[in-house]
Amino acid sequence: MIQIEDKIVSQDIFDVLFSCDYEKCKGICCVEGESGAPLEGGEAQKLREYLPLVKPLLSPTAIQIIEEQGVSYLDEDGDEVTSIVNGKDCVFTTYDQDGNCLCSYEKLYRDGVIDFIKPISCQLYPIRLTRYKDFTAVNYHKWSVCKCALKKGKKLGLPVYRFLKEPLIRAFGKEWYGYLEEAADILKQEQTLHTH
Repeated sequence: MIQIEDKIVSQDIFDVLFSCDYEKCKGICCVEGESGAPLEGGEAQKLREYLPLVKPLLSPTAIQIIEEQGVSYLDEDGDEVTSIVNGKDCVFTTYDQDGNCLCSYEKLYRDGVIDFIKPISCQLYPIRLTRYKDFTAVNYHKWSVCKCALKKGKKLGLPVYRFLKEPLIRAFGKEWYGYLEEAADILKQEQTLHTH
């Protein structure tokens, strides 16, 4: 564990090599799991704000669920998460002509229609943030559906923290990410010393 400001960063963030292999996984992380994506303060409001633009991309079932329970709900742990369809699919998933799963918000963001890409927990995955009273834990979440991402990451030699540079900057700022890179360099030097 490494502390940077009030964030406690797991060693895995530096050690695990990871790069989403969308061609292979087809965005499976949006359609598998027991609960929706964790939401930060204000994100449910953003989801509601752009819902009229997103609705045409959603399935009739997803629209019905949103109308009945809203864009989010409280899961078993009492955390606010996105609403889901059939106990697994995020209500905001949409599909391209090849059957690849996409986030409807991200699609509109990439098309320049809205200024909100998607909840930070989605953009940061496989990094999961857990907020405590005095600090935030920054952990790597291991999930079998991401095996192809581990293979691709290994091939590219890309650690998780570098693969997720953009969302980490979005979450904590450029200065914090700079400290993270410095910590990574120090760890690398220490590992080199230990191997010689």
